[in-house]
Amino acid sequence: MSTLSAAVVADRATTNADRPTGSTPLLPVVGSSLSVPLVTGDAVRYVNLDYAATAPALVSVAERVAQNLTYYSSVHRGAGWPSVVSTTLYEQSRETVAEFVGARPNDVVVFTRNTTDSLNLLASVVPQGCHVIHLDAEHHGNLLSWERCDHTVVAVRRDLKATLAALEAALAAASLRGAREPVPAMVAVTGASNVTGEALALAEIVALAKAHGARVAVDGAQLVPHRRVDMTALDIDYLAFSGHKLYAPYGTGALIGRRDWLDAGAPYLRGGGAVHEVDRSGTDWAEAPARHEGGTPNLLGAIAIAAACEALAALPEGSLQAHEHVLRSRLEAGLATLPDVRMLRIWPEDDVDRVAVVGFTVQGRDPQRVATWLSAEHGIGVRHGRFCAHQLVSVLAPLEGVAGIPSIGPTTTASANVPQALRASLGVGSTIFDVDRLVAALRQLSVSGEFWNYAKKDGQWVPSPDPRSWGPAGEYRDFVGPCRT
Repeated sequence: MSTLSAAVVADRATTNADRPTGSTPLLPVVGSSLSVPLVTGDAVRYVNLDYAATAPALVSVAERVAQNLTYYSSVHRGAGWPSVVSTTLYEQSRETVAEFVGARPNDVVVFTRNTTDSLNLLASVVPQGCHVIHLDAEHHGNLLSWERCDHTVVAVRRDLKATLAALEAALAAASLRGAREPVPAMVAVTGASNVTGEALALAEIVALAKAHGARVAVDGAQLVPHRRVDMTALDIDYLAFSGHKLYAPYGTGALIGRRDWLDAGAPYLRGGGAVHEVDRSGTDWAEAPARHEGGTPNLLGAIAIAAACEALAALPEGSLQAHEHVLRSRLEAGLATLPDVRMLRIWPEDDVDRVAVVGFTVQGRDPQRVATWLSAEHGIGVRHGRFCAHQLVSVLAPLEGVAGIPSIGPTTTASANVPQALRASLGVGSTIFDVDRLVAALRQLSVSGEFWNYAKKDGQWVPSPDPRSWGPAGEYRDFVGPCRT
């Protein structure tokens, strides 16, 4: 059966009257019917299994943004009616975000660009001498941000209990230091791994931290789109997440948390709107959130992220988790039938909650080439590389016969290989038919291999030749970032 006909058969299954759970999207997303070209000359419905990198906009979010474009104007300092409306919308968006995550009445919501921006903001305001403790399994946003601070990196163990024990030991060491020098401490952890989808035991981590007088910051980039988070109930001090992973890809993120550090810390983004008064004698800075939001704010991004929060909050209780459980379980069951596929887990023996993110490798095959093949011959989008979590991927996906890619930094050698993996991630717009398309394609790869030719270009596998048209952007060009992974 050809690539096109297999994809069409899978999609036609959606017309069946008896629809199993997960056969339809939980919420409509923009681009759900996008048709993409294949190297064979056919076109097929695009299967987006890359939600963890950036999620498509909800239709309701895009409609809300379009609706309010009519009123788009300056925020906070305009007397015209559109400016008054824009200011109201911006501040209401802040209130919506706070309510969505269960913030405390005195918590501050600072709008940022994304999760990484939020964590860098937090790192810039922690008190001098604050000792930050985090795991080595973090995304780089929650790993590199703390390099400017006094910090301890705790290596994850192969079971959750041992990992929590190591975290508690680091907290105890920080407490002993705090007894000699009265400095605060903070634990910064991811809510859910962007490599494996495993969710950390936040309630237990918070309890450990509080027992040692430490605060807790959570990287919610992969958790907030999949699980409801209640900061008050969990006693989380700070939470960071991105609009572009929450079905609101309009350039806004958020940092929510306690006011004291955010008011006392140096302004993160200095400029207009961040001050009370400026004269030759000095600057009187505003309190948070304005203190950290200098310049014209991203009004449309704030409207979008609030609209996404409203849409997810309106879902029936448990429906999001149930939808994703069906999809993830079906994906894991399908991958488990493929002898060459190995799924990645941090704690394989522990029954931990997992969001709809599955990392895996295909034995003996370069993940970047597999991802390119899935796109070129099947119209499926997955993520490949190290997912900005180099340390974790190095542990979970050692080379073991899988071809890596040449490292390219100035301190590396051109022949060095690095571990990589593949990642499939799902969301409210995903269905079981998307899952089946991926499993069927990988089974075909195992049985009959590639149909097209592939060649290296600038260190990356590309179809050779690649007859696909780039469409509205004009000529196709292969842009590669400095990290490549």
